[in-house]
Amino acid sequence: MKDEKYTYEDFRRIIAKLRAPEGCPWDREQTHASLKSCMIEEAYEVVDGIRILDETGKPDNLCEELGDVMMQVFLHSQIAEEEGLFSLDDVVDGISRKMIYRHPHVFGTAEADTAQKVLQNWEELKKKEKGDLTPEEEIAAIPHSLPSLIRTSKVLKKLDRYYGVFQNEKDSFQEASDSLEQMLAEEKPEKIREKAGEVLLQVCNILRLLEINGEEALTEALEKLLKMYEIPE
Repeated sequence: MKDEKYTYEDFRRIIAKLRAPEGCPWDREQTHASLKSCMIEEAYEVVDGIRILDETGKPDNLCEELGDVMMQVFLHSQIAEEEGLFSLDDVVDGISRKMIYRHPHVFGTAEADTAQKVLQNWEELKKKEKGDLTPEEEIAAIPHSLPSLIRTSKVLKKLDRYYGVFQNEKDSFQEASDSLEQMLAEEKPEKIREKAGEVLLQVCNILRLLEINGEEALTEALEKLLKMYEIPE
């Protein structure tokens, strides 16, 4: 351990040593696939760190969790470099080029004086990068690994845009109400499960149309429940 602060390059060497033949047995065994759940968990812990910062003003947890996410990036990049796929330098180069390309109002001559215009430009440039995709291809490209509420909202947004469906929250309220009544009347477990899915789908659409983040709304409701029973966070 050294007295002065460690640097980006120091950390890069630390990860490389952990993966070296004389390094850590656990780190040496890891693959991109074995680390998938770690990346997801660390990302969620960053979100919790943001919550702690918002509620207490204390930044230590967020700082620590961001470090854990950074470790995942460095570790995946080290594994990829060992496999001859890409290096950490390639990752940094790629994201740097993407940020410059997608911010022509900062690094070029384009104009965007509102956040909405920035997002519009971003989507247009993204389409140019990806090429012309059909609506079906765009929907299929939405990652299956996303949490269900987030993935459902993204799919519904695309269906709304391209097919003009799921556009009215009142219709979704009615659909959810009808499916809930049918679910309560069902006796077969598989039918109850089916109707429960339909209820959740319509609720997701209602939240989307009202511009409410379903993940955050559910988390806030759960935290209120825990406080009711004086369960520490």
